[in-house]
Amino acid sequence: MVAYGWCRGIEDAELLHKYGYDYIECPLSALQLENEVLHRELLRAYKESPLPVYAFNLFFPGDIKVVGPDVEPERIRRYVYRAAQAMHEIGAKISVLGSGGARNIPDGWERNRAEDQMLHLLSWISEEFTGSGVTLAIEPLNKKETNLIGSVAEAVQFAKQINHPAIRVLADFYHMDEDSEALDTLTANKDWLAHIHIADTGRRSPGTGQYPYADFAAQLTAAGYKGGISAECSLQQPDEELSASLTFMKQQFHRLG
Repeated sequence: MVAYGWCRGIEDAELLHKYGYDYIECPLSALQLENEVLHRELLRAYKESPLPVYAFNLFFPGDIKVVGPDVEPERIRRYVYRAAQAMHEIGAKISVLGSGGARNIPDGWERNRAEDQMLHLLSWISEEFTGSGVTLAIEPLNKKETNLIGSVAEAVQFAKQINHPAIRVLADFYHMDEDSEALDTLTANKDWLAHIHIADTGRRSPGTGQYPYADFAAQLTAAGYKGGISAECSLQQPDEELSASLTFMKQQFHRLG
């Protein structure tokens, strides 16, 4: 069954609940996983949220690097371990690995070394997520945001090398449109899709622009997608856009069931 959510801070859970969304997708970095005292204080709001915290995005804080010469393996492993624990406690099902800055290959660093580092990270995550009920969705980002994993097909290639049920892939309509990625990649890689992000022209709310939603929805339908669809975009007038966008999303994706 398809479910609709929005990427917002936990303080907006009541607002999304009011407008009929199925879940909220929150930043993982906001959980302050490296500050035990603050983390425990923050955790309550997520566990008592009026709307399920089904997914988390923004996996790493800005000062963690996962490729390049500045990688701190022990720090990353501790962070991933705590992330798995926290999301299991909250009851989340999806964790999105975007974090373009963390995975951007710095000048002078060999691509094959960066790819090996990424595979090590995914292997660590698969180990820690086993039994947690959480699936990692690798998020392809457009070329302006990162130079590693820029398409659904590339993300799938990384997932296939790990070959673990906890490692899957996200498709983001905004990033696909930015790089003119063919929409039929959704059906070509249907067995690996675990989560969807959407936006509209100018990274505004769904239904406000000219994105080819009918084509996108047709590909997801052909892929047999059943899962979460989160709007990840700016909001200019929340009270108007949240209601209108949910109506639009349900109209566009009604064939998904």
